[in-house]
Amino acid sequence: MTETQIPSTPYQPTVPDALTTVLLGHNAFQFTRAGVELGLFELLDRSPGTTREQIGAELELQERALEILLLGVSSLRLIERADGGYRNSAAITDLFKGGHWELVEAVVAFEAYITYAGLADFTESLRANSNIGLRRYSGDGATVYHRLTTDPELLKVFYHFMGTWSRVASKHLITYGDFSGSRRVLDIGGGDATMAIALASAHPQLEVTVLEIPGVVDLARKQVDEAGLSDRVRVVEGDIFGDSYPEGHDTVMFVHQLQIWPKESIRTLLGLAHAALPPGGRALILNSMSEDDLDGPLMAALASPFFAAVAGEGGMIYPWEKYEEALRAVGFSDVRRTRCTEAITPHGIITAVK
Repeated sequence: MTETQIPSTPYQPTVPDALTTVLLGHNAFQFTRAGVELGLFELLDRSPGTTREQIGAELELQERALEILLLGVSSLRLIERADGGYRNSAAITDLFKGGHWELVEAVVAFEAYITYAGLADFTESLRANSNIGLRRYSGDGATVYHRLTTDPELLKVFYHFMGTWSRVASKHLITYGDFSGSRRVLDIGGGDATMAIALASAHPQLEVTVLEIPGVVDLARKQVDEAGLSDRVRVVEGDIFGDSYPEGHDTVMFVHQLQIWPKESIRTLLGLAHAALPPGGRALILNSMSEDDLDGPLMAALASPFFAAVAGEGGMIYPWEKYEEALRAVGFSDVRRTRCTEAITPHGIITAVK
């Protein structure tokens, strides 16, 4: 009897695969993380078609470990096998071509070393409507941002992520934000000053003040000095929930800040901005946004658990209308929204006038 040869066909993902990816999502992320941290995707970007043996040698992985890695990233369609070698998928290739790979690396580190611990308490945080996951982080600060200032390594990971994310967002701010009538901008919770530096660099007529918590101001001032902008960008230490904001600004800017807080705290912050502005002054919000019907986008949904369980008192990637309602409630008018189209992230800008 002769043996019948059955031609092999490539495995095709099925509908249950999508559910499997969700149920075992932790493992899916770990394969992505390993591919990033071991340098697999960078290797295949440099040398598409690299063989299994060459990958093992380049990454210094023994056979079993290499097979586990390749099984995972191939099954997740992050890489593809063709002509005896491997190459990145089209989605990964596009990230390299678009200059977004540093953001991918920063997101992976942020999720792996900061977010994952606190999300063990996500369900409990929903039940309590509070950031219960904060208990997973050492220190006694009221937010994860305060607690990270006691851990230099985690603080470095966090602000590398925020700085990289802000560099992406700064392009949206420069492209879609209107600062033609502005002269002095107050950046509330401006982090390491990445956004302030980008704004001042793009608009020579602007002076920018960054208001930040202790433990971050030194990092921000260092960034400003290195950018050679200390004559137009200053960093002020203070509590963003304090009694008042520094005066003399015609624009108050909230970038990646309001999503941290519950709605009543958002109104407090916008109220402080309104009080600090002269008549005709403007508030500007730049955030990732979810749709008003709460049906997407996916990135906005998947980013929300960090804010709900870890970050502050409990925020989320809010829909546009929640910010617009808060602006009107504290006295702003002429509220306008601008979608940052051509963005790989769901960013949007909302402006309002006092």
